[in-house]
Amino acid sequence: MSDQPSELLLTWISQRLSGSSKDWFDQQLTKLVSEPSVKSFDIAFAMVPRKLGKQDLAPTATELAAAAAARTGWNPSQWSIDVAARIYLLTRLSEDPSVNFTERFRDLHRTADVGELLALFSGLPLYRRPETLVAVTADGLRTNIKAEFEVIAHRNPFPVEQFSQNPWNNMVLKALFIGVMLEPIQGLDERANPELARILSDYAHERWAAERFVSPELWRCIGPFAEAAYLDDFQRVIDQGSETEIKAVALALKTAPPSTAKENLAAQLTAYDEIISNGQLSWRQIADEMLDNSQAITRKLNFEVELTR
Repeated sequence: MSDQPSELLLTWISQRLSGSSKDWFDQQLTKLVSEPSVKSFDIAFAMVPRKLGKQDLAPTATELAAAAAARTGWNPSQWSIDVAARIYLLTRLSEDPSVNFTERFRDLHRTADVGELLALFSGLPLYRRPETLVAVTADGLRTNIKAEFEVIAHRNPFPVEQFSQNPWNNMVLKALFIGVMLEPIQGLDERANPELARILSDYAHERWAAERFVSPELWRCIGPFAEAAYLDDFQRVIDQGSETEIKAVALALKTAPPSTAKENLAAQLTAYDEIISNGQLSWRQIADEMLDNSQAITRKLNFEVELTR
């Protein structure tokens, strides 16, 4: 790695601050060295938005590439300046050998407001010994606040790297249940598993029985295990689904195990073969179509997505 993540982060923050905002932030960093107390940290952590503002960090393509090079999976594309500054303070805290960072993280989580929660969980890829934060992060996924859920689940390598199968499966199911997109979840294909496929198939049948919408993204997690009854579900989508839903089944079917039933379904979807093979149809495209045709509605403030029919 050419740069440590914390060093990159400090550089980006410093470049975007000026005047009194930069002076205040520099003063806090100096104070935290000379007075490394819980009180000093908590005051600085709480005051960041008031002193630095909440404008987008808006990293450039070069900065995003540097982030990915410094730490695999690190994607700060959605961060704001206050989130970035708070995360920098947290990374420094996690690197201090005199601090029990796991306990401090838990303490901060217990009293955090939404803005503080976004920073706590967005910074998961950058903290030392992230494996000690699995339990508190899994607890964070129980939230009813979509913004909190999404900063854990989206554009974050922590779940794919640290979660065992059960919390991983629960995260994917809850994402669908509360109307959160799957495409920004890192490692979705890597962590596909038969138990998750079974759970999501049951969920789809429950939704159909209640005459409710089933997200096209769901089939992505079932595709690698699509045999027998799963292929019957695919046929149902082909017969009754929207264009976007059918495209999702065409993508999912490409990953299904070989079988005669698979070939019979594939024969109905040959119109999509070329655009799949040349990359014009992907799961990113499915997500974009969901947004475009109002199957999903994004609210920028909290990066929330509501799935509709």
